Amino acid sequence: MAKRPAPSSGHGDMPFDGGGVTDGLEGASLFDERLFFAPRAAKLTRGDKPAKPPSAPTTPEAHYHGHRERLRNRYRDSGDTALADYEILELLLFRLIPRRDTKPIAKALLARFGTLGGVFGASTNLLQEVSGVGEAVALDLKLVASVAQRMLKSELTGKPVLSSWKALIDYCHTAMAHETREQFRILFLDKRNALIADEVQGLGTVDHTPVYPREVVRRALELSATAVILVHNHPSGDPTPSRTDIDMTKTIVETARPLGIAVHDHIIIGKNGHVSFKALRLF
Repeated sequence: MAKRPAPSSGHGDMPFDGGGVTDGLEGASLFDERLFFAPRAAKLTRGDKPAKPPSAPTTPEAHYHGHRERLRNRYRDSGDTALADYEILELLLFRLIPRRDTKPIAKALLARFGTLGGVFGASTNLLQEVSGVGEAVALDLKLVASVAQRMLKSELTGKPVLSSWKALIDYCHTAMAHETREQFRILFLDKRNALIADEVQGLGTVDHTPVYPREVVRRALELSATAVILVHNHPSGDPTPSRTDIDMTKTIVETARPLGIAVHDHIIIGKNGHVSFKALRLF
């Protein structure tokens, strides 16, 4: 029986030899040695089934996932009174850091800033000094603080401030108690003592803010305000007024009175409380 001719390489070259490609083969670059040395798939005989590819290893569920669910259930069933401060903060951080155990971060934040108010009142730069808190998380925490301030301020807008004194103090404390620099704020009131504007007129250092009585009066006239409440903070935490605070307040009162603008009070906000000049009869 006649032998069949050797199979051609398909390119008009020398036939393929079992040991490799002939040295003179000009199209050697077309031959992929990876195909030659790759393991051959075993031939299937009748009745055999293809082998199943190995299944990917399963990753065990992180230990904190069950903890998150339990904490959510406690809050749902019993409200915030069932949770410690670090757990409230941890519950919020679940949303901000979805794939990490947030309990150590919540505890580190409270250890660094002391209270929840201190955490939300801290600047973004200070927040990012805590391990696990990046810029995005810091900004989200400040957003929560801003929402709280807006909520408290909404309780004052358009209402007689003097009859909502606790709401006023709560708002000023939330907005200013944890500032690291002195801030001079003015609440402008109409003839019904309703709030018409809330403005920060000056930012200073850790223990001083420049205040210009003429600017205070000028702005009150621009807004058609008939009364003001002065507010500033002491970053030290101690709201006790200084001699400079007292003298400056008296100057503003004397400048505003001839123009029909009343100064109802000057409040100093500290981390540990507040002081009312009116209550202390300082002017």
